[in-house]
Amino acid sequence: MAEIDDTKRIELEAAVFRRLVSHLRNRTDVQNIDMMNLAGFCRNCLSNWYVDAAREDGLDLDKEAAREIVYGMPYAEWKAKHQTEATPEQAAAFEKSKPHG
Repeated sequence: MAEIDDTKRIELEAAVFRRLVSHLRNRTDVQNIDMMNLAGFCRNCLSNWYVDAAREDGLDLDKEAAREIVYGMPYAEWKAKHQTEATPEQAAAFEKSKPHG
């Protein structure tokens, strides 16, 4: 395996993140609750991590701005266009698997 220096690693990680965000923007059929139930994170988690990273770097990025970066539009618009009501099964699975604490 080739040596990857820190600069190249960061470039690759950024490219992977952009691809993940693009993929999630295109897969509007996949609901956040499904992602949480299966993987333990969702688009909102990515947005929150984006805010955390910005703050660690001394930037003041709010949650709504970070969500717009991840969703590709204002969060309220995405919810109105794509979010469905959770089924009782989805909600029960979320309650069972969500992090406590």
